[in-house]
Amino acid sequence: MKVPAEAESLFTPRNFAAFLLVSLIWGGTWLVIRDQIASVPASWSISYRFMVAALGMFALAALRREPLHLGRGGLRWAVLLGLFQFTLNFGFVYNAEDYITSGLVAVMFALLVVPNAIFGRIFLGQPITGAFVLGSAIAALGVALLFAHEWRSSPATLEDVLLGAALTVGGILSASAANITQAMDGAKKQPFLALLAWSMAVGVAINTAYALAIDGPPQFDPRRSYTLGILYLGLAGSVVTFPLYYGLVRKVGAGQAAYSSVIVPIVAMVLSTLFEGFEWGPLPAAGAVITLVGMVVAMRGRASAPPRRATPEP
Repeated sequence: MKVPAEAESLFTPRNFAAFLLVSLIWGGTWLVIRDQIASVPASWSISYRFMVAALGMFALAALRREPLHLGRGGLRWAVLLGLFQFTLNFGFVYNAEDYITSGLVAVMFALLVVPNAIFGRIFLGQPITGAFVLGSAIAALGVALLFAHEWRSSPATLEDVLLGAALTVGGILSASAANITQAMDGAKKQPFLALLAWSMAVGVAINTAYALAIDGPPQFDPRRSYTLGILYLGLAGSVVTFPLYYGLVRKVGAGQAAYSSVIVPIVAMVLSTLFEGFEWGPLPAAGAVITLVGMVVAMRGRASAPPRRATPEP
């Protein structure tokens, strides 16, 4: 007879170090994106990012001696993920930062758990708790306060702020569709790193075709900061973080791993304050605190343990 082993704790040194590294890296990506779109069309910057990321992911899979080919039906899942995650999601996000600050986009993205829960209920039959609904409502109020501040303090018009918000919502919905796709049985049967690598390659193909059609021949900024930004986003922001994050999901569960959604916007807002001139006051401070408290309440309502490994009974 076998009995389940206890799930690991997020606060063991190894798991917590991985959690902090993922949160800090992802928190820094939002500001780097801002620089990427300053001189090069977003479509080309996204293409360059995932060229680097796809090559890095293939190299990581080879280094770990994991399969590089997909199983039966794998190409279909790679196309879906490439479209939702690495084309639509990032296309919306990059363009949103033309209208609102990177920190605000990051805070909005903390609400990703809301469509995740709704789509999960529809497509995967996952329950939605009362605590989750309450926390989501609290977080939505906090985001509304942040947008009120953005409109009042920014030289951008109300139409620009609303457009930035709409683009961010498009990115959130696309990312959520990708998350649900990855949770489906057909996608879960594929080698994880190979699926990510091929999905990124599909994203490169779609983004490059779009860039050629809409923005013309390839454009590249010769500034050193632009090149380093591409490498940071492609390698640190994708190749390093995805395996670490999904490793945490397997060890401590999706609920605890998702607490990165609270840390990431804090890091992003600090960087936005330092480098984008985001000004704090009672309204944005209250909005940020309310949003993060709401996300903690919501995620506690969604927290679940990972599948437990079976161990022999002594």
